[in-house]
Amino acid sequence: MKTIGETLAQSLVAREVEVVFGIPGVHTIELYRGIEGTGIRHITPRHEQGAGFMADGYARVTGKPGVVFVITGPGLINTLTPMAQARADSVPMLVVTGVNRRDSLGRGLGLLHELPDQLGLSQTVCKHAEQLSDPSALASTLDRCFTAMTGRPAPVHIEVPTDVMPLPGPAQVTPAQPTPPTLPDLQPVLDQLASSQRPVLIAGGGCRRQNAALMQLAERLDAPVVQTVNARGLMHGHPLTVAASPSLQSTRALLSAADCVLALGTELGPTDYDMYATGSYPEMANLIRIDICADQLARHPARCAVEGDVDLCLPVLAETVPARTPSDGAARAQAARTAAHEEVNRLTPGYGALIAQVETLRDALPGALMVGDSTQAVYAANLAYDHDRPGGWFNGATGFGALGYAIPAAIGAAIADPTAPVIALMGDGGAQFTLPELGVASDEALPILFVVWNNNAYLEIANAMEAAGIAATGCHPGAPDFRAVAAAHRIGYQRCDPDSLTTALAEILPLRGPVLLEIDMQPKADAT
Repeated sequence: MKTIGETLAQSLVAREVEVVFGIPGVHTIELYRGIEGTGIRHITPRHEQGAGFMADGYARVTGKPGVVFVITGPGLINTLTPMAQARADSVPMLVVTGVNRRDSLGRGLGLLHELPDQLGLSQTVCKHAEQLSDPSALASTLDRCFTAMTGRPAPVHIEVPTDVMPLPGPAQVTPAQPTPPTLPDLQPVLDQLASSQRPVLIAGGGCRRQNAALMQLAERLDAPVVQTVNARGLMHGHPLTVAASPSLQSTRALLSAADCVLALGTELGPTDYDMYATGSYPEMANLIRIDICADQLARHPARCAVEGDVDLCLPVLAETVPARTPSDGAARAQAARTAAHEEVNRLTPGYGALIAQVETLRDALPGALMVGDSTQAVYAANLAYDHDRPGGWFNGATGFGALGYAIPAAIGAAIADPTAPVIALMGDGGAQFTLPELGVASDEALPILFVVWNNNAYLEIANAMEAAGIAATGCHPGAPDFRAVAAAHRIGYQRCDPDSLTTALAEILPLRGPVLLEIDMQPKADAT
């Protein structure tokens, strides 16, 4: 008779899980009993936060849940930050932890890794969480968790008491058949679009796997397409593409001049639509929303709101909406693009140069998965940057906004798609949150280009503090010797300044395996 640990592994394989990111500990040894021999690939990060971010990057690229195994107590707590980032960005993640034996829970006995209420803690960020206290309930528990990750995806959590793990598991590991999503009534949407003369589309993260359908719909409507951060990479270089933030006044002007705005798979969250915290949103006449989440639709009412899966709705709309003769759609999109770049340069000096550097990286590795941290180059590109791969631009700078995202999430992305180039973008401050995860890239020989803009500061915060008349206290942690860091992790290294980026890329890209490129952003007089 197989134990719960063995049956759990088999059950995950039955649900098409191929990779687990985890750090074993005394409270999860029995969960690991079943991994060997199942074909599951185990990746060992250097910290549980890294495990969660790796699972996030893996899930964004594959569309399947990223799976994490961590210990009771501190293991879960260290994973809460990635879980919260995944919740904010609608990323599916299954976190499996141990918990102390059943008869000790809630009693405060001082056991190793004890929390007053571990499950209650995880429920603050999870869409669904439950304890597997009855071995016979394993299959139904997994079914509920995997079902919870459908609809609007989000992290879920299962905790297994240490005294349950070695018990005999059930024989049945076959998952229940999921209920397929249904196509909602799209006629009201078609009617609104048919009566419009100057429509604009907003593509959110829910569109990221529908590049062809989005392009077809835009062309049939002759409609510019504004992209949120998680939609970047769609319709790259297309005349109707407006890869610019709806927080910019130039993009808002395009939206307010439209007589109909169709928002597809976007929560209309402030980190996309009001990143300058003005308290205002773009004015959008005749707003139509299609979103998979009824709660999100209720938070931002529209003239027409349809609860539905964009993956189902968008291809139908693209085939059904009447085609119109192209008029001024491309001209409106071009004007918005030009105005957006001018506005970014005017609002924040230096951002235009940073966008150009990101474009240089994109052009050096076409079709790359570009994974960003909360850093100035990513903030700049989130405002106005056109990536060249659908689903290939994502970062931790929106939504929850966690630092330390880029390195581990890029590792997860590289494991998810070994054929894709992967570039991780970060500053020297954010890099230090998860710098040890470079060891995973080395262990797994992952061909990732890690790019660090080094200004020896949390410069974005320092600038904000000074702009508010506050001394930039605590904003200048010393950066490590990145050459030595690369050598310690057995990965390639190159250093350059912004002016020599193209030359540095030509030298470093032929190197095999992971490589670290440090861009020295300090003034020349201060450079060493």
